[in-house]
Amino acid sequence: MIIIDMFSGGGGLSEGFFRSGYEFVSHIEMNRYASMTLETRALYHHLDNKNDYYAYLKSEINRDHFLGENEDLSKQVRESVINEEISSETKTPIIKKVKNKMNDMDIDKIDGIIGGPPCQAYSVIGRSRSPDCMKNDPRNYLYEYYVEFLKEFNPDFFIFENVPGMRSAKKGYILKDFKNKVNKLGYNTEAKILDAGNFNVLQSRKRLIIIGHKTDNSFFETIGTSKKKKYNVSSILNDLPILNPGQGTDSQQQYRKEKISGYLNNFNIRTKKDVLIHHQARKHNERDRKIYRLAINTWNKEKRRIKYKELPEDLKTHKNRKSFEDRFKVIAANSKSHTIVAHISKDGHYYIHPDIKQARSITVREAARIQSFPDNYKFEGPRTSQYVQVGNAVPPLMAENLAQKTKEFIDS
Repeated sequence: MIIIDMFSGGGGLSEGFFRSGYEFVSHIEMNRYASMTLETRALYHHLDNKNDYYAYLKSEINRDHFLGENEDLSKQVRESVINEEISSETKTPIIKKVKNKMNDMDIDKIDGIIGGPPCQAYSVIGRSRSPDCMKNDPRNYLYEYYVEFLKEFNPDFFIFENVPGMRSAKKGYILKDFKNKVNKLGYNTEAKILDAGNFNVLQSRKRLIIIGHKTDNSFFETIGTSKKKKYNVSSILNDLPILNPGQGTDSQQQYRKEKISGYLNNFNIRTKKDVLIHHQARKHNERDRKIYRLAINTWNKEKRRIKYKELPEDLKTHKNRKSFEDRFKVIAANSKSHTIVAHISKDGHYYIHPDIKQARSITVREAARIQSFPDNYKFEGPRTSQYVQVGNAVPPLMAENLAQKTKEFIDS
């Protein structure tokens, strides 16, 4: 199936569709580093011989060398990634670029469009922090560009994903208007909140999935949940090197354990060929580490989150001690993690490693594993951008399930 990926981010959704045999005409993404990640990963999926890719992960060659060694293919891949913000000024030129790419690929029809606009304007938390509850945020209306692409390319299906808060944004107007507009284009729409934790992702992460199609059947009746063995977060942390704050590196380092856990093996998160990258701990001051240890102790003994008011006076630095009491959160080692979000790029207080000896926030690689990204997934850009890409992503295991079920549904 031939598809377009809009508002692509770092590629979590597209990763699942790549794995399921879909072919991309274009990925459209405004962030430069996320676009570079898309280029790198798309080239990975197109390479028959991946030796150059692993040489790049090991820093044996740089990115220019990696792209240059596969020049013709990398040129095609890079042309498929459109690094632009979709706006009233850029919409038409972007559509033209997509159509030019279709001509180059000798494609006359798009089967599907996937993706979802940035979620900040729809997020309940985002609205609570905004003086006007995001009412005047232009990101509220990015879905209208999605509708225009549907009108332009008329695919057989679309998959639109976002946060559950989209249902209540502008008192429900946003979702209602989106459905009305796509219904007028001939699509039957179904919307459902899905939890990534039901698709072998070791995280409780709920997303609103809207599928549009031109059949009379029900798509979500085909979506099942995992019946496999239950795993916990410790199974994806125990083989990684123990780090104190500031230790580790973004480039290659050795795994702590050679043995690959059942979860990592069963879901191809880590293979024998993989190398460990993006495992570098943030620096933390001693005050934060004391708070982290208290939070870990409270979680281990009482299975609850420590409240800000419970901290000793010498560890309290905020004047506002009534709102946002839940400022520190430990990743639950013996169950699923709480939701990884892009705020992890700003500080690690909400994502504390469960090992009290390490007393630090989780690394990019640890966050990526919780999101179900494989270890051979390279996130381009500085660490802050890597965290954002991971936090904003649809977990690849969830995306892969959606991709496979969509193909079966449309084919049938």
